[in-house]
Amino acid sequence: MNTATAVRNRILQLCGERGISINKLATLSALPPSSIKNILYGKSQNPKLETIKLICDGLSITLGQFFSTDEFDSLEPSIK
Repeated sequence: MNTATAVRNRILQLCGERGISINKLATLSALPPSSIKNILYGKSQNPKLETIKLICDGLSITLGQFFSTDEFDSLEPSIK
């Protein structure tokens, strides 16, 4: 798994836990829905940290909480 997939999975997980749609997340995060959809559908393979921060703000979580998962902890090094 790569980082983009882990970010995608985490966004979907958090939306599922809260019962909110991608469009609702976009509204809460002050982002255009296309920005989130680009991450989810793989068009954006390297989302900006600022975009992830806005998503976290919309979900009322910290960046630490966003990235604190086994999925992120188990990512393989990008440089070998």
